[in-house]
Amino acid sequence: MKIDRDLYLQQLIDGQQNKLIKVVAGIRRCGKSYLLFNIFKDYLLHHERVDNDHIIEIVFDDIANIGMRKAEAAYYYIKGRIRDNGIHYVLLDEVQLVNDFESLLNSLLHIDNIDVYVTGSNSRFLAKDLITEFRGRSYNIYVYPLSFSEFVSAFDGTAQEALDVYYETGGLPGLINFRTEQDRKQYLSDLWRSVYVKDILERHKLRNETEFSELLQIISSTIGALCNPLKLSNTFKSRKNVNISSATISKYISYMEDAFLINKAPRWDVKGKKYINSLSKYYFSDLGVRNAIVNFGQSERTHLMENLIYNELLVRRLQVNVGLIEMRTTDDQNKTIRTKLEVDYVASMNSKRYFIQSAYSIPDNEKMQQELRPLLSIKESYKKILITGDGGKAWYDENGIMHIGLIPFLTDINSLDY
Repeated sequence: MKIDRDLYLQQLIDGQQNKLIKVVAGIRRCGKSYLLFNIFKDYLLHHERVDNDHIIEIVFDDIANIGMRKAEAAYYYIKGRIRDNGIHYVLLDEVQLVNDFESLLNSLLHIDNIDVYVTGSNSRFLAKDLITEFRGRSYNIYVYPLSFSEFVSAFDGTAQEALDVYYETGGLPGLINFRTEQDRKQYLSDLWRSVYVKDILERHKLRNETEFSELLQIISSTIGALCNPLKLSNTFKSRKNVNISSATISKYISYMEDAFLINKAPRWDVKGKKYINSLSKYYFSDLGVRNAIVNFGQSERTHLMENLIYNELLVRRLQVNVGLIEMRTTDDQNKTIRTKLEVDYVASMNSKRYFIQSAYSIPDNEKMQQELRPLLSIKESYKKILITGDGGKAWYDENGIMHIGLIPFLTDINSLDY
């Protein structure tokens, strides 16, 4: 079944012939190769009317191409495929298998009439430091697992039924091939250990797999909670009776981030307009992987919904922080009382900014006022939004706050701007 991934296709289209290497990056098994070699190639052939012989493809993990895993061999093969002065599109998959692939990519930049697109799937290529290596010479496209709107487009059932499945097993495209929940869960359980953890261990030459995996499980159980390496070190001590320094934990977390397994949402002082480095939240790129790590034993919808909204904001290419508002009031004795309020997401893009709260349910007026209080405390004129798990279409209250249900928010790319 074909799932259109129009957001990423548009980014590839926008990057055409910009004299940079297009690096398609993201967590393993999120659909990068399919995007490049199926969706984008189809666009070139049928919309751009590019001749097939002006598309040069090399899949380096194909045994037929094993001889091109040397940079020099791949380079001269590509040069030999250039037919004329017209633009040739070069699509390279699993490029990390090429010995000294950095030199290959740098050399291709010197050929005027080729447009280069690359992806890869092992730990060496997935790491963000590869993107740093080509800073200023690359156009980076970050691909995420299927968003809910992509997932529901291929789901045989109602949007609510799709959401229930999505909460449990996430959006890795490969899950579409499995018919039963048991098979989907087995796939995810095998994947997180045999692929994600293995990649990180091999890349960074880590010997203590148990320690690393247990830290990953702890982070999985604390999504939506503010933490830092010191707090995680203390949690390790209390739960496992094991001492791991905060410096080691910080290093492990950076490895998880570099592999796009988790993402960090730092705290932002809304009034002071500055970052607060003490505590952050960590969210998983895919809910199904997160659930597999905790053996599908912790499925609190409140926290999963927070993670889901965070991922959706990233898919829409927003920068996302956790907002902090410090309020100062005085009591009857004229003593100063400090209250800290949290805004779940401060999402920004260019001149736009959104203050967003997530609430799985609003059973009564007291809960409603609790959720609205942080938004009402913000004096800035940027848009304020409350997303509720059981809500419906967008509407505005007397304070100008937009209320919208989770499904309408997720299924319309323009929902933030209703």
